[in-house]
Amino acid sequence: MATNAAVDEALKPPAKVTRAGWYALTLVSAAQAVSLLDRQILSILAPHIRKDLGIGDAELGLLYGTVFALFYALFSLPLGRLVDGWIRTRLLGICVFAWSISAGMAAFAGGFSMLALSRLGVGIGEAAAQPAANSIIFDEFPREKRGTAMAALGIAVALGLGLSMALGGIVAAWWDTRYAVADAPLGFSGWQFAFLIASLPGLVLAWLIYRMPEPVRGARDGIRSPKDPHPFRASAAVLAAVTPGANWFSLWHRKAGARQWTINLVGLAIILAVCLAMIRVTQGYSPRPPLVVLGMSIDPHWLQWFVVAFGAFVILNLFQSFKLTDKPTYNVVLSPSLIMLMVVGGLQTAINYGVMGFTPSFLIRSYGLSPVETGVQFGLLAAALGIVGPMVAGPLSDWLTRRMGAPGRVWLTLFSLAISPFLGIWTYSAADAGSFYLRFTAYSLILTLWLPPIYSLMYDLVLPRMRGITSSTYIIISTLLGLGMGPYVVGIVSDRNGGDLGAAIVSINWGAPIIALLLLIVLLRIRRDEASVLPRARAGGEPV
Repeated sequence: MATNAAVDEALKPPAKVTRAGWYALTLVSAAQAVSLLDRQILSILAPHIRKDLGIGDAELGLLYGTVFALFYALFSLPLGRLVDGWIRTRLLGICVFAWSISAGMAAFAGGFSMLALSRLGVGIGEAAAQPAANSIIFDEFPREKRGTAMAALGIAVALGLGLSMALGGIVAAWWDTRYAVADAPLGFSGWQFAFLIASLPGLVLAWLIYRMPEPVRGARDGIRSPKDPHPFRASAAVLAAVTPGANWFSLWHRKAGARQWTINLVGLAIILAVCLAMIRVTQGYSPRPPLVVLGMSIDPHWLQWFVVAFGAFVILNLFQSFKLTDKPTYNVVLSPSLIMLMVVGGLQTAINYGVMGFTPSFLIRSYGLSPVETGVQFGLLAAALGIVGPMVAGPLSDWLTRRMGAPGRVWLTLFSLAISPFLGIWTYSAADAGSFYLRFTAYSLILTLWLPPIYSLMYDLVLPRMRGITSSTYIIISTLLGLGMGPYVVGIVSDRNGGDLGAAIVSINWGAPIIALLLLIVLLRIRRDEASVLPRARAGGEPV
């Protein structure tokens, strides 16, 4: 009885954030920054890589989007499940080390295959970064401070994005100016040295995170989370359950009924039919020559929609797995507000990736800037705006939460995402680079208001033990809609319109009306879904 009383006392939500909480926020934010640095540096180094290795734009597009997104999205699910059951600080430390080593491998690439292997490793390693970071932070910060904590993660993402462009451009140019390739140490070109430099901070950070104390799971919410007896077995089971092909063995092993098999096979048929139809539509809209990858000729539209079909089937398999093995998670995660918020985040991520993925090329093509000028100017501006925006959005989200509850955060998200498309049209019609940067400042500040409130909303709609897998579910939805669709749509619209990147970037805002409609629906039911989290979990057998 004394032991239980002590545990219950430990689970009382603390009144303020401890020094350990601020330290944890600092380290996991640094991990987010390093993640974006290692992920995005490829974009600014692309011209150098293409020249040295004879790699075309299509192959670089595969490296930037398809290869990374496929493995990042797939492995976020088992790693997210491991976040919910194992020691999060150790897992995050191991993953930071692994993706840093993988990023450094690109320095030794002599062709497409090694670069693809590097991106594959970065994608798998980074798959644990967001689920682990969110889970740790929500166990260190009380509800009324979580907007601020999410803002810190948003600042870190912006810093990583900005540093990837600035550091990549500066380091590569400095190295190439200082050394001829024949005289350079290890025979490195500037882009290879830049990959190596970008990988080093993660090695130190991995050690610091690995040694960081693990927070008590559920302490800030006063909800006791039972210890997972077999976290690695559960993680492997998730991977088997969601991977196409292996999922059928998983259904058979779990003695799924005829209804589950019908849902799975009919769902797969619908996904394939939709994707085959989209292949025909996009081939007709913007015909592209085949790619030659590892000796194989591949139609880029087939490759694009194969990845979309793969991701959609993984999501279907994931929810079927929840229903068969973890009914409380199924009941909680499959709530209308949470699913709509995930779709909103995914559609907005498509806009963000479409904008950020092509804006450097837009500046070079439209205003005659050099890659180094673009990397430094736009990279540092994006980083600065990424700091200022969340510094406003986080406290504002917390203030609205204290006064209006969850609807306050929905209103802030709706305001940001409803007004930003109009600012985007204004920004990408600028006559010169100076005007563009001034307009982009206003556009970016409004656009950064959405991330802290929507993240806080999503993770408040689940139990503490479900935050890792919820984050992973969101990752695969946002990756499928965002990285999988945003750059692709901008690219084919640009090709169709003779290379008009400004108009192509603006066109990605097709998702804005859908976003606004979904947020209005969430506004009507967020209180109801928030209040029903525990009853839905108990209905599934959760011991809370």
